[in-house]
Amino acid sequence: MRIGIYPGSFDPITFGHLDIIRRAAKLADRIIVGVAAHSGKSALFSVDERIKLLNTALEQGDFPKDCEIIVEGFDTLLIDLMQKHKAQMVVRGVRQYSDFEYEAQMSALNAKLSDYDIETIFLAANAEYQSIASRFIKQVAELGGDVSPFVPKHVVEALGNIQGINSTKL
Repeated sequence: MRIGIYPGSFDPITFGHLDIIRRAAKLADRIIVGVAAHSGKSALFSVDERIKLLNTALEQGDFPKDCEIIVEGFDTLLIDLMQKHKAQMVVRGVRQYSDFEYEAQMSALNAKLSDYDIETIFLAANAEYQSIASRFIKQVAELGGDVSPFVPKHVVEALGNIQGINSTKL
C-alpha cells in the first residue's frame, strides 16, 4: 500500500491545499493530512477546529474515490507520524522557488532523522493557486477583505466567527 503524509498547519485550509490533496490522492492509496500542532506559527484556529474544517472540505469536495484520505493532528516529528502510519512519502506543495528551497532543506533533514527511505514528492501549485497562502488569507480577513475566492464557504464563515476578524466584509 502506498501511503503519503501531507503535513502542514492548514490555518486556514485553502483551495490550494485542497488541490494538492486531490492531486496527491492520485499517487497513493492513502493520504494522511497531518495537521501540525506545533508549526512554529501563531495559529488562528485550534488543531481540532482545523481538522473539522478540513474534514468538511473533504466531504464537500470531489476527491478520488480509490484513495483513503484521513485527517489527523500531530505534535511529534514528521518522521514519527510517518513511522506510525508506515508512510513512504511526504507530499509537499510548492508555489514558488523559495517554497522549494525550504521544502528541500526539510526533506534532507527528515532523511537524516529517519532510519528508512522516505521520498518527498513536490507538487507545483497550479497557476490559479500560486498566490494563495494561509498567512495572507488571515491578513485579508483581519482587514475585512473578501477571502471567498481563496477558501471554501464554510472557512469564510469560520473566519467571520473569530473575534478580531472584521466580518462585515466577509
